[in-house]
Amino acid sequence: MWSWFTNDGDSFVEGIGQGRVTKNLECIAVDRAWRIPDQDALTILYQLLREEGLFLGLSSSINVAGAVRMAHDRGPSQTIVTILCNSGTRYQSRIFNPGWLTANGLKTELSVETLLV
Repeated sequence: MWSWFTNDGDSFVEGIGQGRVTKNLECIAVDRAWRIPDQDALTILYQLLREEGLFLGLSSSINVAGAVRMAHDRGPSQTIVTILCNSGTRYQSRIFNPGWLTANGLKTELSVETLLV
């Protein structure tokens, strides 16, 4: 959706770069949009898998990455809510495939702290 809100970007995430806008977004007012690079989404995805046992898809980890960025920008004592909208089932041949990750220069061992530098 970044590309729809800002007219910029591409992603490995299926559906993120879609050219159509669904009815529920036609008249939405967006205060702020963040471009979440694929590596950042993957970093969060694998940390949530390792530490929380959550088997999510990249759309969910992009939502979490946006929530992390918002919390970082707003500072302490904030309540940020997001939706974990998909599981990792549909991504097993890509983001959970070590060969595909290596071929695309993506790393799974980074921590979320590296995103806030």
